[in-house]
Amino acid sequence: MSFHHGTPASYTSDYGVLAHYAAHRDAQRQADGAAVREETDSEHATTISDDEVAPGEEDGLLTPRPRRTSFPTSYLTVPPTLPSTLPPNMREAVANEYTPLLIPRIPEDSDVPVEIDTGHHWWDEARILVRYTLPVFGTHLLEYSLQVASVIAIGHLSTNALAAGTLGTMTASVTGFSIVQGFASTLDTMLPSAWTSDNPRLVGLWAQRMTVVMAICLIPIFAIWFNAEAILLMLQQEPEIARLAGLYLKYVSIGLPAYAFNSISRRYFQSQGLFTVPTQIILVVAPLNAFLNWLLVWGPAPFRLGFIGAPLASAISMNLVSLASIVYGVFFHPEHGVASYLPQELPELECARSARVGRRWIGPEALATQSVLLVSASTTYQAPFALSVAASVRIGNLLGERNAPRAALCAKLSLLLSLGFSAISCAMFLFFRKDWARLFNDDPIVVALVASILPVVALFQVFDGLSAVTGGVLRARGKQFTGALLNLSAYYVVGIPFGVWLAFNRDFGLHGLWYGLTLSLVYSGCVGAWLALTTDWANEVEKVIKRLKSEEHAGDLEGNGVRQVLVDMYVQM
Repeated sequence: MSFHHGTPASYTSDYGVLAHYAAHRDAQRQADGAAVREETDSEHATTISDDEVAPGEEDGLLTPRPRRTSFPTSYLTVPPTLPSTLPPNMREAVANEYTPLLIPRIPEDSDVPVEIDTGHHWWDEARILVRYTLPVFGTHLLEYSLQVASVIAIGHLSTNALAAGTLGTMTASVTGFSIVQGFASTLDTMLPSAWTSDNPRLVGLWAQRMTVVMAICLIPIFAIWFNAEAILLMLQQEPEIARLAGLYLKYVSIGLPAYAFNSISRRYFQSQGLFTVPTQIILVVAPLNAFLNWLLVWGPAPFRLGFIGAPLASAISMNLVSLASIVYGVFFHPEHGVASYLPQELPELECARSARVGRRWIGPEALATQSVLLVSASTTYQAPFALSVAASVRIGNLLGERNAPRAALCAKLSLLLSLGFSAISCAMFLFFRKDWARLFNDDPIVVALVASILPVVALFQVFDGLSAVTGGVLRARGKQFTGALLNLSAYYVVGIPFGVWLAFNRDFGLHGLWYGLTLSLVYSGCVGAWLALTTDWANEVEKVIKRLKSEEHAGDLEGNGVRQVLVDMYVQM
């Protein structure tokens, strides 16, 4: 079996098929009686370095393996006469069954700085980012549709039902889903660089560890959700809305473990370049979720459950996504699947969700309006968030390949692309603002309030996009704590206090809360962009190398300890 040449590369045409190259140690494996090499050949033949082929015959978890490329490459056939630009030890060696098929024509692990062509390389990186982003956007948009379908189904029951469903959804987001995403976001740093490193099996190891951590984190979340009604009543919510919201959380908790598993498995697949796998799965489940919402909320009498049908449909859909991920990994793509998996921050509590501060004073109509605005803003947020995931994976791959200049280019380009996505969302909200609320509710008060606030939502799209993408860049650098401090300061120091002051001290009402959100996003977007643009990427490469080496060293110590225990047991027997 031939291995890919291990030298890192990210250009799409950096490889050629090698037909006349074999290492010195490969020649030693040939049958006795093989012709003795000429003296000139032996002068040039050298032993392949550790970076080129995985050393050792073991296939253990922490055995170094060949580095992957970060993007599928196109290959060019090398003529029978190898170009003179190849290293001397590659020109005249004899090929055999152990010969690597691919070698880099451009050695990227050189200390010589890589010059970035502002035309060709920018276009290549843009094409890669867009190709990464589109399936991720589809995945997150369809995944978010699991919640949107519930809001739409409940919204046409009554205004109180919409308010309770919104309260339940946002409570689940703040106390559960955002915590899960916050912990899972650490994998955005670890997995992509591990996959393109010498030791890609660390991908499965870190995914296993995160599964254990996540299982522990779910325990207090369940405790909060099953006592949500009492907590909401203590916060002086209306009794009927608190009762329905608590009921919503109890039923949606059925899907919480599956949601946590999906957050890990999605990053596990995406770190390996399998961006379309989660998209294909959610593409099947999302229409089924819409059907279940109709069936369980509005369907025939034997199936109609009313209000509780919506959270139950969402929970069923989350479990179906988990089941499909396992089936795919085991049966359809085992080499990238769950075989190695099974055996930015602190949670980013979005100010849009936390803007529910004080809603108990502004009535069901304002709460229903808040629901429409939050769902709308969160839906458009999926585009820059998908771009942030793509940028995080791409930058992580490039750092694992030790390509600092290309990582810097990718960070800059992702910021520019976020502006384009935000412009589309902004134009859509402004154009449809008068009729937008009718998708969710027909109450004229709600429709009028939504139409008056949507221009504010359109305004902050640019900064929301910048904030999302810079969060991805920070995750790729392993700066989750920095991202957490930025978000906490933006929302809880700047946005929420200012919004509450406008809403209740200056009588701006619901408008004031959204003005506060806009200010917080302007702050986090601008500061995050500054952090991304001033990054020392060469230093980030060194950090990745040190992290991977320390993990491999820890694994070696652990493996030696296990072997020593087995030896001691054998001696005692």
